[in-house]
Formats: sequence, structure tokens, C-alpha cells
Amino acid sequence: MTSASGGAEMIDWNLAVATAVRLARPGPRIGRDEARAAVAELRRHAAEAERHVREYTGMGAASAAGTPVLVVDRPGWVRANVAGFRTVVRPLTEKLAARREGGGGLGAAAGAAGAKATGVEVGVVLAFLSAKVLGQYETFAPAELPSAPDTPEGLFDQPRRGLPVPPGRLLLVAPNIVQVERELDVSPHDFRLWVCLHEETHRTQFSAVPWLRDHIQSEVQDFLAQTDVDPAAFLERLREALGGLPVPGLGGTRREGGAPSVTDLVQTPAQREILARLTAVMSLLEGHADVVMDGVGPAVVPSVAEIREKFQRRRDRGSGRLDLALRRLLGMDAKLRQYQDGAVFVRGVVERVGMDGFNRVWTSPNTLPTKEEVHDPASWVARVIG
Repeated sequence: MTSASGGAEMIDWNLAVATAVRLARPGPRIGRDEARAAVAELRRHAAEAERHVREYTGMGAASAAGTPVLVVDRPGWVRANVAGFRTVVRPLTEKLAARREGGGGLGAAAGAAGAKATGVEVGVVLAFLSAKVLGQYETFAPAELPSAPDTPEGLFDQPRRGLPVPPGRLLLVAPNIVQVERELDVSPHDFRLWVCLHEETHRTQFSAVPWLRDHIQSEVQDFLAQTDVDPAAFLERLREALGGLPVPGLGGTRREGGAPSVTDLVQTPAQREILARLTAVMSLLEGHADVVMDGVGPAVVPSVAEIREKFQRRRDRGSGRLDLALRRLLGMDAKLRQYQDGAVFVRGVVERVGMDGFNRVWTSPNTLPTKEEVHDPASWVARVIG
């Protein structure tokens, strides 16, 4: 893998994909006919959910019809995320590669070795996450979809190289959805639609608010632009963060309760203000999606109360000590807080000014809540609504 400047990238992305696909746990046991039915139902629910979300939120200014919806397996999720992540961090990797070629930091041989080691460790993280994610709106999908080998009998969607796509795409990870609905012992039909409502809310957010994607992308690029470290230091800090993953046979030691997460280790003090704004935006988006999936639920998902109760218990406790340690290391605990804090904010604003008043949040970047306002809905109402 090479960057646009011709130098080797800081992460061997091909090796990251190969490692993640090799280490990813198999999905639940399911017959071919049942699997086909589940995939087909998820596609139908994704289409149905768009109407429900737009009617509930009033965000109907634009259509998401041009945004791809892909029902994928775990390797498909890995490939899609590597393609998207590589697109996001390309300015940083090119900057580091140019600095190295200019004589700073690692030599070519050491850089290649570091890229391979980091590629393996990134692959380990992706293998873990590939079994956790139910669905995802991929905001920064690349300009063309990556190629991937066919699955037997073409069960899952497989993006093809050379196909241009509009910004963003919706991913539904079928094996994980089936596994969780079985663990919770809930209605598969209801649970699949409930998940689609959450992910469709994200697609609606970005299709109905044209400036939102560019705003977040600008914040991310500013965050990366603040990174001013030599390649050796960057790789060392990234590998330090990833190397603590307790994966048998791949080295690394377990970190205890106070261990920093990946984001703690790779950010500089100058990036903290940007990260605070991004945290507020992500809390808004995730909390809004949680509120909508439950708000739409009673009308179209009869067992929504049971699903929410069981799902929340599962989310809070994790799958065991190892799962909790990994969640803490990877910053997933912060992600879970975003759901909770954002939902409290959205409900607090809607209770005060209704859904139409809440939708003022989508007017411009200036009407987005600050990190402090996420915890104080009344202050946002006072500032924006008056």
C-alpha cells in the first residue's frame, strides 16, 4: 500500500484486513435458507425505516435513496471500515511519509517493519470490533467501494471496485444482529426493525442536513492537522495503545482500570478542544438515534420496551471481564456514554420546545450543542431558542 506521495504508508492496511479476517470469530450457526431470509428482511426493514424516521423527526427535506445500504458479514464490515478509515487518515499518513522521506524519523526498512507491526495490531482491534457492531452509518466512505471476494452463493453484499458512491453508506452486520437477538431472546422481526430505525436515523441526519458531513470532516481534518510528531513517535504511541490488547499468541499485556484509551494516547493537548466539540456532536447524533428508535418503536415494534430493557442490560454489563477491559482500552465506554448523555439532551430539549424546536439544532454548526450543553439541555434552549 502506498500513499499518493509514493512512500510507504504508516500502517499496512492489507495486513490489517488479512489479520482481522483471520482472527474474526465465526458468526452464529444458521442455515442457508434462514440466513437468506434474515438478509432479505434487513434490506426490507432498512427501506421501511426511512419513512418511519422521517415522519417521527420531521426531517424530510432530502431523500437518502441514493445512499447505499449494504448487508454485510464480519469480514465485509472489516473491509468497509479499513477503506473508510484509510480515507480519513490519509492526510496524516501522507504528512508522516513525506517527513520520513525528507530525512526525519524512520528509515525505509524500519518504517516498513513498523507499518507491518501496526497493521497486525490494527487488525486485532478490528477483529474484536467486527463481532460487536450491529450497524453503522459510514460517514466517510471512500469515493469508490473496495473489492472483496464473493461469499458462497452471494449471500452478503460485496462492494465492487470502481463503483462510485455518494457520500456515506449504511452497513448492517447480519451475523451480529442475529446473534444478539438470540442472546436477548426477543422477536427477530422486531429487533431487526429496531436496529434499522437507529441506523436509518443516522442516514437521515446526514442526508437531511447537507452541511453536517462537511462540518465533521473539517473538525476531523483539523484534529489530524494538529498532529505534529515524527513517524517513529507516531508509530510508537499507536503501537503502545494497541499493544495492550490481551490477544493470545500476539503478545501484549493486560492493562488495568486506569489505563488510557487509544484516543488518550494519540491526541495532543491542542487537539482536546476539537475532540470536545466532536464528542458533543457525536453525543447528539447517537442520542438522537436512540430516542428516535424508541419513539418510533411502539407503533411499529410492539416489543420495543422489552427489547430496550434487555439490550440496555447487555450494553451495561458487557460480555465478561475481558470484554470490559477491551471496551475501556478502546474508548468504547466513552461511546456508550455518548448514547446516554445524548439521549438525555434530546429528550430534555423535546420536552421543553417540542420536536420542531429541537430540529433547530440542525440549522448550522453554531446551533449544535457544546459539550457542556449536552449535560444541560436548558442552557441550549436558552441560547438557541431564547
